[in-house]
Amino acid sequence: MTESYLSLLKLLQLSSPTLPIGAFAYSQGLESAIESGLIKDKNALHSWLMDSLKISLLNVDIPIFIRLYKAWENADLEEVLRWNHILRAQRETSELRNEDHHLGLALARLLKDLDIVEAKELHKCNGLCFITLFTLAATKWNIELGNAANGFVWTWLDNQVAAAIKLVPLGQTDGQKVLSDFIPKIPAIIQLGFSISDDEIGASLPMMAVLSSQHETQYSRLFRS
Repeated sequence: MTESYLSLLKLLQLSSPTLPIGAFAYSQGLESAIESGLIKDKNALHSWLMDSLKISLLNVDIPIFIRLYKAWENADLEEVLRWNHILRAQRETSELRNEDHHLGLALARLLKDLDIVEAKELHKCNGLCFITLFTLAATKWNIELGNAANGFVWTWLDNQVAAAIKLVPLGQTDGQKVLSDFIPKIPAIIQLGFSISDDEIGASLPMMAVLSSQHETQYSRLFRS
């Protein structure tokens, strides 16, 4: 019982917005979507996030998360780096690639300071992905795969809603309504992600890619992506 509580607390630590990796500085194209008028209220935000969850996270992030977790369990660094490379190739713009690398590098630094040996080697790599380090921490802290995947998706969702609260602007209560609506949907999406085969991995969100590219030259910005 104590061990399960410890793994839960470690998952809360790993998923916390206070984790010192700088996730608060990124919006993954959300800032451009709001600037362009595509997202003006809670309902539009909900639709935007649902598309990302059902298309990108379901078909890319979650299945690769599973494979990275298992590669770490098997201490197979070559397989880890292979899936890290595949995941990075799915990021469609320079800002999205840079975001993934900066968050991954920051988490690698933190895990290195927390004496996770593997992070010391990854810290030297170029093109790190955040999920690669998240799954490393999950395996080292004995966080069960399903729980870790739910924690990762929650981290993504919480950060997106936090960005929307600042940008739309969206009230705190509306933000919580969006989070509450997504909570029962996340486990089912993750379960679907477990069924994705290697050949089925891949997705594209063209509008997000266009908006992310436009964000590179957006005149006024609060976020780095």
